[in-house]
Amino acid sequence: MQIAKRYDPAAVESKWYAHWEERGYFSSQPDDREPYAIVIPPPNVTGVLHMGHMLNNTVQDILIRKARLDGKNACWVPGTDHASIATEAKVVRMLREKGIKKSDLTREEFLKYAWEWREKYGGIILQQLRKLGASCDWERTAFTMDETRSAAVIEVFVDLYRKGKIYRGLRMVNWDPEAKTVLSNEEVLYNDEDTTLSYVTYPVEGTDRTLTVATTRPETILGDTAIAVHPDDERYGDLVGKTAMVPLVNRKIPVIADRYVDREFGTGALKITPAHDPNDYEIGVRHGLEVIDVLNPDGTMSPKAEFFVGEDRDDARKLMVQALQELGQLVKTETYRHAVGRSERTNVIIEPRLSRQWYVDMQSLAEPALKAVLEGEITFFPAKYQNIYRHWMENIRDWCISRQLWWGQRVPAWYLGEGEDEQVFVAPTADEALEMAREATGQASLTAADLRQDEDVVDTWFSSWLWPITVFNGFQDEKDIAYYYPTRVLVTGWDIIFLWVARMIMAGYEWKGERPFDHVYFTGMVRDKQRRKMSKQLGNSPDALKLIQDFGADGVRFGILSSSPAGGDLLFDESMCEQGSKFCNKIWNALRLIKGWQVAKETSEDERTKNGMAVEWFRSLLHQMLSESAERFAQYKLSEGLMSLYSFIWNDFCSWYLEMIKPPYGEAIDAETYEATIAFFEQICVMLHPYMPFITEEVWHSLRERESGDDCMVASYPVAGTVDASILASVAAAQELISKVRELRNDNNIGRNDPVTIHVEGNALGLRDHAALRVLISRLAVVGELEFGGDIPSDATPVMIRKERLFIDLPVTIDPEEERARLTKELDYYKGFVTTVERKLSNERFVQNAPAEIVEKERRKLADGQEKIRILEESLAALAD
Repeated sequence: MQIAKRYDPAAVESKWYAHWEERGYFSSQPDDREPYAIVIPPPNVTGVLHMGHMLNNTVQDILIRKARLDGKNACWVPGTDHASIATEAKVVRMLREKGIKKSDLTREEFLKYAWEWREKYGGIILQQLRKLGASCDWERTAFTMDETRSAAVIEVFVDLYRKGKIYRGLRMVNWDPEAKTVLSNEEVLYNDEDTTLSYVTYPVEGTDRTLTVATTRPETILGDTAIAVHPDDERYGDLVGKTAMVPLVNRKIPVIADRYVDREFGTGALKITPAHDPNDYEIGVRHGLEVIDVLNPDGTMSPKAEFFVGEDRDDARKLMVQALQELGQLVKTETYRHAVGRSERTNVIIEPRLSRQWYVDMQSLAEPALKAVLEGEITFFPAKYQNIYRHWMENIRDWCISRQLWWGQRVPAWYLGEGEDEQVFVAPTADEALEMAREATGQASLTAADLRQDEDVVDTWFSSWLWPITVFNGFQDEKDIAYYYPTRVLVTGWDIIFLWVARMIMAGYEWKGERPFDHVYFTGMVRDKQRRKMSKQLGNSPDALKLIQDFGADGVRFGILSSSPAGGDLLFDESMCEQGSKFCNKIWNALRLIKGWQVAKETSEDERTKNGMAVEWFRSLLHQMLSESAERFAQYKLSEGLMSLYSFIWNDFCSWYLEMIKPPYGEAIDAETYEATIAFFEQICVMLHPYMPFITEEVWHSLRERESGDDCMVASYPVAGTVDASILASVAAAQELISKVRELRNDNNIGRNDPVTIHVEGNALGLRDHAALRVLISRLAVVGELEFGGDIPSDATPVMIRKERLFIDLPVTIDPEEERARLTKELDYYKGFVTTVERKLSNERFVQNAPAEIVEKERRKLADGQEKIRILEESLAALAD
């Protein structure tokens, strides 16, 4: 078979992905094998592939490909999320560009445009995932707003309502003025920001005194209905019960006493605006205060404000400060830093707003979901996220699930009557709601026109919390859900542990009576080398598809995963993708080397002996790697697993093993060794395939002729066998000796082909009894003679290998003092290096808080440094003797 000189990722990737799809390898149906199911965290239908998707889906693909190789019935379900807020914003923007306003359309007309938009753009990211190599069961592609998922959402809403676990209530909510919808608490992101604290005076009626309050929101003064002070604050005790005057509007408001007031903040007097602050609202309820909403849903001032009507809240704030200055009621302003809540979707500042919304009683759902994690029925990787989960679940608040949008599943509630006479009927369909209304009222003449359906849709997360159930049609058909559920592992970012992970667990126990998945693997955030979160605003997020184009999918997968410990942030550096690309080339060059050898039926006894030992050594090394790999997969230490494979393939296979067996120039390799080497390479391909599927499939088919269906992707993952510790130790010692000879050659400018003599004391390293080891050392170290006994030249260089002494006689004389000085200097360096690493590992905070991969890397550095110290000390000891 002719092997191309260069590895071409683009051609290889398109060829093999099409082949895999054509063979149906991604598809899964229930059978008698062990199921291994993963459900994709559905990306927004508005989305395009970014670095977070690349990380998350690479991890999932690794796990699902490994499961296939293990003979399991692997099923990776893809799909997208309808993303109510983001998608509606995209459609509104698209319509605006066409000169169409949403307000000019009926709901049905708008949804027609929305579905057209979804059909045109909604599957882009799933197509892009194919470029990464994602082996999803595309025939099972789901959408959170398709018929099956929507039916489940309605069924669940009705079920919870009838159980008394969904209710409608008037509460202070988080309002997004740009999207014009309510958000749940988990969709609000808080960060410290600088703002201005304005000190404003309120005249107290019937006195010559004023009350000064400090506020960051002077525009809401127009909605004030009280001033509150602490009941124990002696400064204001005599003013409680009196009346103050609101600036500009001159509204009379009471001065009240409430223990909520912080006497240390500002002046100790607090303006109370029940319509625009959740704490003010609670105070208002306790004291029976009026609620005056001075803001419209879009964040502009409402007619109830009386001033600045129609102005944006930010502009109104400036106008209000100016007006207060003119009235002489602005005492001062100062910079104030505090936590500001912004919408996760639009990034605008959230507006507290009093609104009647639908809620889920989370207390009733939380207990079994919390117990499942605490008792180990569901395992988190890394385990540290269990404490975060527990804290949230033990302090859970009810979930606001209604959204003031059109794109989404409409709330299945119908209303009859108005005001206090209003009745609500929750049912799966309008016809069922009508029957309920007729029965409740005794009015058989009621028609559908007498009822009006709720205008809101349910929160997008109310659909996705059912994802592990609904992707298998678990509310309507038992066939798939009974086989695939619970799924094996969920791979997701820790940032949605509350928004999605916790809620899926609750849903699993509520409707299926068991966990939705066995394990949760939390990925970290993708950051740049400066530890900044990647974002379009910073311009530090690379084009994911361009990376694949430049480095190949395997190179990018390597680059992403090689620095991505579970739960730890990925400090992405494009050079890691370049390293992955070079790794592909290294593997390809190894293939070209092997396939370029001539195979002989007969070979020399020395070669057969030496090759036999090399084969047995590598077989034991391979089995050792398989055992370690199994443990890493079990612990989801995928980054560590990849880097171990990288070292194993690059150093042990491509460098040492192939050099050991490579036939002399112009000669052939024996058939037995060649066949063993091909078999080793095949096993390497299978082991590496989950991480780098394209290069491994191409190499697999280049190693030998294959029958149809004999593909790497569906091969059997190798099983770890017996490890011969003695041969590993013998070859390790030989490698150390060979490296030492090469080091001495390099340091003393001795040609690599100039033979040296090695004098062996006694049976050092077992060389007297180990012919194969002698052949290996003689060949790779270019040794002219291996002498046992006899006189040792006085100028021979002594070396200690594994506490055994040998002498290397070089074609040049080495000054022992210069060599001692060189080794001492190098030893001092490594001692300092080891001390630094030991200090870092003795830091308990570092060990507990740093990503496991980083800690493990430091431990490896320590072990390598300690081994280097051992070798240097042995070399110095040899010189001393």
